[in-house]
Amino acid sequence: MQLKKYTDYALRVLIFCATKEDNELSSIKEISHTFNISDHHLRKIVYELNKIELLETIRGRNGGIRLAKPASEINVGTVVRYMENDFSLLECFEKGTDHCVISPACKLKHTLNQALKAFWEVLQEYTIQDLVVNDKELRYLMGI
Repeated sequence: MQLKKYTDYALRVLIFCATKEDNELSSIKEISHTFNISDHHLRKIVYELNKIELLETIRGRNGGIRLAKPASEINVGTVVRYMENDFSLLECFEKGTDHCVISPACKLKHTLNQALKAFWEVLQEYTIQDLVVNDKELRYLMGI
């Protein structure tokens, strides 16, 4: 299983903003440069994060983006669930597309469902704040 780049970049945006001083604004250009991600792609991600009220966007000459709530209130599992739209690990996970002849007796689906449940349980334990406890090192590495 691999998360989409879209989800990875969304988490990076949140981490970047969480390492900023209180209420300090970040720019899409700054984040784009730091992570070598296209401005266009980041704008779509920022739009989605703003839509679910995780980022606040301020327009204008002195505008930018920042977290809309404390990093300690932004759950990693919630972000990943929102950004990912499909967690069908196998064909048999999707209703109506299961054409496997062994499905009625197969234990693989159950096993992978347990693994997926454990994955979500772990992600639900973490917030963006947990990911930036080493904020000084992160700021240094990101050049901010």
